[in-house]
Amino acid sequence: MKSRTFLAASAALAAGVFFAVPQAVFAAPPRVIEVDPPSDDAPATLAQDIRIIEVQHSDLSHKKKDAKVEKVEEKKTADAPAPAAEVQMKKVRLTWPVTPSAVRYQVVLLKGAEDKAENVVWSTDQCYTNGIELDLVPYGKAAESYYWKCCPLDYSGRALAKSTTPAPLTSGEVNPTAPLPTTEFEKMDYAPLYPVFSWVPTAGAKQHVVEVYREKPSGKQLIRTLQAGEYDYYEEGGYTVPGRYAWRVRAVDASGWPISDWSPFSEFDVTAPTPVAALGDSITHGGGAMTTPPGYLLYDWETYSVVPVKNLGYSGNTTQAMLERFETDVLPFSPRVLVIMGGVNDYRGTTMGSETVEHLIAIRDKCDAYGIIPVFATVTPINPGLIERYGQIETPPADWQVHRAYINHWILEQTYAVDVGRTVEDASGWMATKYTTDGLHPDYAGKRMIGEAIGKYLSAHFPWITKDLEKKPIVLPEAAN
Repeated sequence: MKSRTFLAASAALAAGVFFAVPQAVFAAPPRVIEVDPPSDDAPATLAQDIRIIEVQHSDLSHKKKDAKVEKVEEKKTADAPAPAAEVQMKKVRLTWPVTPSAVRYQVVLLKGAEDKAENVVWSTDQCYTNGIELDLVPYGKAAESYYWKCCPLDYSGRALAKSTTPAPLTSGEVNPTAPLPTTEFEKMDYAPLYPVFSWVPTAGAKQHVVEVYREKPSGKQLIRTLQAGEYDYYEEGGYTVPGRYAWRVRAVDASGWPISDWSPFSEFDVTAPTPVAALGDSITHGGGAMTTPPGYLLYDWETYSVVPVKNLGYSGNTTQAMLERFETDVLPFSPRVLVIMGGVNDYRGTTMGSETVEHLIAIRDKCDAYGIIPVFATVTPINPGLIERYGQIETPPADWQVHRAYINHWILEQTYAVDVGRTVEDASGWMATKYTTDGLHPDYAGKRMIGEAIGKYLSAHFPWITKDLEKKPIVLPEAAN
């Protein structure tokens, strides 16, 4: 996949990745650190370390006091309990449902419930996730009477819907102590092989640390520590070992020192075998509207398939890369049917259509060797006009349609093939503007058409495999229904 800078996003989107993080804010690039699990008596967080030290210090101080004085203080406390200290509203976290096709959001603070210009205290139109944490210290106690509203915006800052009705600022989460995870793995039929961890960041934080644990009979075992940016982290190591996993995130400063508590754990399951899986690039991996990363139901085509599909997508993949990870990423899940959708990163780059077909043939041969039924999906088109307008992705070669047509001609000659590319085309053979923001990745409506087409095809052609598979109910934002 800040004040988020679109120039930084362009490099990541060129690799098929949404919600990219500006590298300039890091002391080092994102990396994966494998670590040994902590001992059972080790504190889980630095915050716990500090609390333990404070308690020990307090205990030591009491031991130095005269016992008689301590009794008098205890009696006074019992006779006249001290009034509870008033909690000062220093921060607030506001959240809202994702709006289809929203690239960013405007958030406005108001002095009162009336939505008028003279009531505006503060605003920003640079919020790139469906939540924000605000520092209220500059406003003092007056902030307790403030209201807030939110409006979804497109890339150019145009409103996609009316602003929400102003609500009391106190309706948000007051004084949050940790980032808020935003992924929806638990709502998916299967967790993606390559999860993208995302969250509403701590106010002012540009860097975060993510910890991933595996559930063991003895408790949670720390298996990975990930150095992340402001909003999300694209996992580079796939999760193929069955079991339950949990992850959490906290904010750190430039030196790596914690500036928040750990978030609550968010869990996801890895199951095998999975009867139907999908191998592909960012179109399969998920994400949309330039800034929404994979991990949200709204922008995953698997969401809209009537058949549950294991997501084996990896953003930025070429067909060569898909071929190279077949044994490591496909075989652990023993699929009976494998949906194969790749080639857009080939034809919009330097790979000839004939080379792409060679890679697809090799993937088909591997499926045959392992007793897997390959189902090919045609390659989706691009929209060069939008690509050039926004400058987020490298301009494709002039003959991209020739190579795409060559690939799709071969695909449609296969035993099992579903033509999803044509469902999102306009009359010129480009991806229709109503289906994409950046010109490369289908957004909500496009992903829905692709998922419905593939699900319908799988259900019709492989009923002996799909009829007993259970599909989770789709829970989407109201605006998407």
